[in-house]
Amino acid sequence: MNEPAISVLILTKNEERDLPGALASVAWSDDIHVFDSNSTDRTAEIAREAGATVVSEPVNQIARARNRGAAAATGDWLIFVDADSHPSAELFNEVAEQIETGRCLAGGCTVYMPIDRLAVKTVAGLWNCISRVCHWAAGSFIFCDAAAFREIGGFDEKLFVSEEIDLSRRLKRLARKAGRKMVILTRHPLVTSPRKLHLYSDWEHLRFAALALLGGGRALTKREACSLWYDGRR
Repeated sequence: MNEPAISVLILTKNEERDLPGALASVAWSDDIHVFDSNSTDRTAEIAREAGATVVSEPVNQIARARNRGAAAATGDWLIFVDADSHPSAELFNEVAEQIETGRCLAGGCTVYMPIDRLAVKTVAGLWNCISRVCHWAAGSFIFCDAAAFREIGGFDEKLFVSEEIDLSRRLKRLARKAGRKMVILTRHPLVTSPRKLHLYSDWEHLRFAALALLGGGRALTKREACSLWYDGRR
């Protein structure tokens, strides 16, 4: 039986500073796609120099860019990684083990932010707990069967954020129907950047959370309400 081919997809927008680290962490793959949304720095150049295929998406939207990258990928499995995240070789080995069982349809992993702040550790711990209980994958690291991803229509392009939670819910439903499962890996957490915590104040984070909760999720479909992801701060 042939080993399944894996495509690695990295989301970028002016990521010349963090992209080299992400590319180094996935150098084992022969099919790396960097899907880029109108970067004005050396992001695309760095990606090409590393041997990655650059897929341009003129509309700056996370879900749309990820779908565009997935459409260009040829692997049996897709792994979505954020440019400011650094998955370890051990984490990828865990993913490979899950794929080899034949019982896994999709999954994610717990996350770790290297910053010594109680509030950050509390929020990260809370998210990891929710992720494990609900089987929701963090957007910074998602792996899934490519055929399953296409069967459910990929990421919902009506959403400007939280598209990973919506995708996780639909993958879970499909997994149950297929007699398979969605897993959250815990042995080797993903190291991901805490830069949003440096770039945005606690008030800005709380304001977005309030808009999302009080508006019944309508804020997730409005670009102007999701400025923490789209205003270009780096």
